[in-house]
Amino acid sequence: MYRWSGLPDDPWSTLSAWRRILPQEAVFGGASAAWLLGLDHPPTDPVEVVVPPWSAIRTRTGLLVRHCEISRDEVVSVRGLSVLALHPTLAGLCLQLPAVEALVAIDMAVHRRLTDPAALADYAERARGKAGISRLRTLALLAAPAESPMETRLRWLLIQAGLPRPEVQTNLRDASSRFVARADLYYPAARLVVEYDGGNHRERLVEDDRRQNLVLNAGYRLLRFTAADIHGRPDALVAQVRTALGPQSVRSTHNGRLARSQKSVLRKTHRIIRGLLTVRRGSGSADTRR
Repeated sequence: MYRWSGLPDDPWSTLSAWRRILPQEAVFGGASAAWLLGLDHPPTDPVEVVVPPWSAIRTRTGLLVRHCEISRDEVVSVRGLSVLALHPTLAGLCLQLPAVEALVAIDMAVHRRLTDPAALADYAERARGKAGISRLRTLALLAAPAESPMETRLRWLLIQAGLPRPEVQTNLRDASSRFVARADLYYPAARLVVEYDGGNHRERLVEDDRRQNLVLNAGYRLLRFTAADIHGRPDALVAQVRTALGPQSVRSTHNGRLARSQKSVLRKTHRIIRGLLTVRRGSGSADTRR
């Protein structure tokens, strides 16, 4: 596939160029489909396509090919490009990515109102037995409209540590029912707000300080964490939240095996997140946004 190197980096041009040389049966999948459908995934590193098992096309430089059965009702058109529909794309990402990163994609789709937990569960039921569906069904139970990938990773860290599931993007109100702020994560029984401070916190310091004062004056408690806390000191982060929750810190629906393996899970999650952030910093697109 050739494209003039003098052109600015434009994923649409790259994907369109590949489309012209790909066989008719190929549809964009994986991260390429996710980007075309409105999610923040790198679409051309490499370009990803899905083809039927009988197709002769194979993976090559710049192109990742996956062979599987494709139902025509699971293919949509985006600006003239054939793309795997959202739900099967998310199921594919569940196969390709660590669970926490698959949940990042699912949360992003929910936040952007491309789907919702009920629709995800319905699709998982209809597609029972297909690759990636089991994990998609499990993660759909955790899906929420998180406003950034790091908020999802923070929530995942807490859940995997055996803490209760927090509410996501909850409106906080004072004693007079006046709106105070919207919490990233919230534990209502403990009136505990857990916030992720992204890379733009320094630029919004005055605004954030005013917001924090409003939250505290309204009788809420507040814990704030950064990317360094999430991937550098996850055990300390979890311990602070657990202490703040007190008796509320035990998740009644959680089995004992997860509690016993808490440290192992935290270490694994920490390694995954740290590795992803390291790779993204190396590519100049570290994800520390809110």
